[in-house]
Amino acid sequence: MPSRGPLGRLAAALAVAGGLVLLATALLTTLSVLMRWLTNQPIRGDFELVSLGSGLAVLAFLPWGSRMRSNILVDSFTTRLSARANGVLDAFWSLAWAATTLLIAERMARGAVDSFANGMRTMGLLSLPYWWAVAIGALCFALAGLAALAWIPRLARGEG
Repeated sequence: MPSRGPLGRLAAALAVAGGLVLLATALLTTLSVLMRWLTNQPIRGDFELVSLGSGLAVLAFLPWGSRMRSNILVDSFTTRLSARANGVLDAFWSLAWAATTLLIAERMARGAVDSFANGMRTMGLLSLPYWWAVAIGALCFALAGLAALAWIPRLARGEG
C-alpha cells in the first residue's frame, strides 16, 4: 500500500485524533444537554465547540480515506476493461482528486493566514479565533492529496 512511511503514520494519527475529537464533541453535547435539563444552563459555547470539533474531525479522516482508497468507486462501465486499463482510469481519477484536494489545501492555507492577520473569530459566545482550525483543515487536505498522489504509479501499472 502506498505511503506506508511517515505519510501513512501521519494519516493514521490524524484519523485517530479525528475520532477522539468526534468523541469529545459527542461527550460535550451529552453533558451540555444534561446540564440544560438539570440546571436550565448549557455549557457556554457548546455550539461553537461542537461545530469546530465536528468539522475538524471530518477533515482529519480525509488523509486516511485517501490512503486506503476508501472513496466511492463506480465501475459499471469499466468492468469489461483489463486491469491495466482500469488502473489507468483509477490513476487519472486519483490525480483529479489529488489536484482538487491540493488546490483546496492551498486556498485554506491562504485563508488561515488571512484569518490570523485579520483577527477573525467565531461569532458565538466564546468568540474563538479560528485561523488554527482553517490551518489544520489545510493540512488535512494537503495530506489527502499527497496520499492520492502516492497511489498513482501503482494504479497506472494496474496494481491497485
